[in-house]
Amino acid sequence: MSAEATVPEVKPNYLTADHGLKSWLLTLDHKRIGLLYLLGVSFFFLLGGIFAMLIRLELLTPAGDMVQPDTYNRLFTMHGVMMIFFFLIPAIPGILGNFLIPIQIGAKDLAFPKLNLLSWYLFMAGGLATFGAIVTGGLDTGWTFYTPYSSTFSTTAVIPVGLGIFVNGFSGILTGLNFMVTIHRMRAPGMTWFRLPLFVWSHYATSLIQVLGTPVLAITLVLLVLERAFHIGVFDPTRGGDPVLFQHLFWFYSHPAVYIMILPSMAVISELIAAFSRKRIFGYHFVAFSSIAIAVLGFLVWGHHLFVSSQSVYAGTVFSLLTMLVAIPSAVKVFNWSFTLYQGAVSLHTPMLYALGFIGLFMIGGLTGVFLGTLGFDVHVHDTYFVVAHFHYVMVGGTIMGYLGGLHFWWPKITGRMYSEFWSRMSALLVFVGFNLTFFPQFLLGYMGMPRRYHAYPEEWQVLNVLSTAGASVLALGFLLPVAYFFWSLKFGAVAGRNPWGARGLEWETDSPPPTLNFDQAPVVDHEAYNYADDAATPGMKPLSAH
Repeated sequence: MSAEATVPEVKPNYLTADHGLKSWLLTLDHKRIGLLYLLGVSFFFLLGGIFAMLIRLELLTPAGDMVQPDTYNRLFTMHGVMMIFFFLIPAIPGILGNFLIPIQIGAKDLAFPKLNLLSWYLFMAGGLATFGAIVTGGLDTGWTFYTPYSSTFSTTAVIPVGLGIFVNGFSGILTGLNFMVTIHRMRAPGMTWFRLPLFVWSHYATSLIQVLGTPVLAITLVLLVLERAFHIGVFDPTRGGDPVLFQHLFWFYSHPAVYIMILPSMAVISELIAAFSRKRIFGYHFVAFSSIAIAVLGFLVWGHHLFVSSQSVYAGTVFSLLTMLVAIPSAVKVFNWSFTLYQGAVSLHTPMLYALGFIGLFMIGGLTGVFLGTLGFDVHVHDTYFVVAHFHYVMVGGTIMGYLGGLHFWWPKITGRMYSEFWSRMSALLVFVGFNLTFFPQFLLGYMGMPRRYHAYPEEWQVLNVLSTAGASVLALGFLLPVAYFFWSLKFGAVAGRNPWGARGLEWETDSPPPTLNFDQAPVVDHEAYNYADDAATPGMKPLSAH
């Protein structure tokens, strides 16, 4: 009597549930919408990266000999617009937030699935409208749209780009609203506020900024479009308007928007530090409330962008002090992450390398932010490459390191497959070295007085610009490598299993990839977040050779 061969059961998951393009374009599954964001964000990141490389190639030589001055103005403007509004702001919330928040709180989906899909369509519509403006001539105002040049003098596509960002803003508002309602109303039984992962806390704080701050930008852009189209005189001084009013309105949103970019990255870092040091985050409550503090205080510091814009010395002093104050909750996070690492069982897998890289870059960016928040120093380096370097260290170094760390950490959960540990570690090294080689020389250039947005410069600054361009080439290679090995992993990567890292959290208690409704049975939470110390039999991580 022969035994019948048994075929292992293949459980349906969100990737295999429905096939065809239509099922993806009309999906209400938060996980699929997260992957749709991944495609869109990657496209816009590629565009922004191409503009960045063209800028660096132009600055390779002192003379402006590759493109004309007006073309250079379009390049740095469209680089900024694409990177800020269509990559840095939506990347982590749109991709990882969409995919993970419902799973981490034990919910089947977000509170408003149709609104979630609409958010992605608005994001793509805004991005493609902006891309259309590139094809038809571009924009030359700088990503800040300063008036009266943008409202009166520029002959480029101010209105299409403004409307594209306006539409995209509604995507952020709806996403933030969806996250807040989901976190309030759809937590699993036993998932109290202080059992939430810090990933959720940071996204909640980010959502507060999106819902409260983004409408201000929307109104500002509408006023700009109306003034440009109908000459109504809100910002034009020749018609009784005030161009400084535009700066107040723009930065009232855009400085909190800095935290829309960095808070989700901090959310990722908290998860990585806990998982790869095998410890609960030191001072969990302080780290959680520091996210809310950053969101609140971020609305009070916009005036440090106006130190040289007719603002009174008294107002400048107040904003300078408030800028120092907002640094405190960020410092709380860094100190608590450091204490978590202390005497932890630290494992240097690829996601952890990105986490450590984030801390290094963010500290440089944060400390130089204190310099720029100091009224006397800022006056001298205002609109120089010192500001460019600071901004990139905080926003690009911080946000991208968190984004790549999170993508590497949760890629096995998203796809069910592992990637090459060797090549991923090489990529992390290239990104860190390339980033520092690109932007650290710009601190020196700015201190020596090189203005930003100039396409020609004195010959004595060429060496530092050559270093910066060489670093950009290394950085580009570091960004391209993950594309190759992530695609490779989809077919050839080792099967990940539910929890390849031995991490804690509800997302690691479901299948990889997750089923359509996230869990086979509704979870009940009876322990705190990051309960590594509660389980003496905590599974060890896979050795690097297994990946």
